[in-house]
Amino acid sequence: MYFESLSDFFAMGGYASYVWSAFGITFLSMFILMIVSIRRGKQLLTEVQAKIDRQERIDAAKNMENTL
Repeated sequence: MYFESLSDFFAMGGYASYVWSAFGITFLSMFILMIVSIRRGKQLLTEVQAKIDRQERIDAAKNMENTL
């Protein structure tokens, strides 16, 4: 093992602030990207369903016009 103790591991030989801030920024960015992607996906699904419903109403209205 490269480190004598757990505290040495967290100290990272004096570079802990750089190493752990890089990990923190990376994971925070990935988490934000995941949340934004999930929200956008739900929004897209809602928009697609609304377009499908609208098209079904248009088709139903056209069928009613043809029966007169």
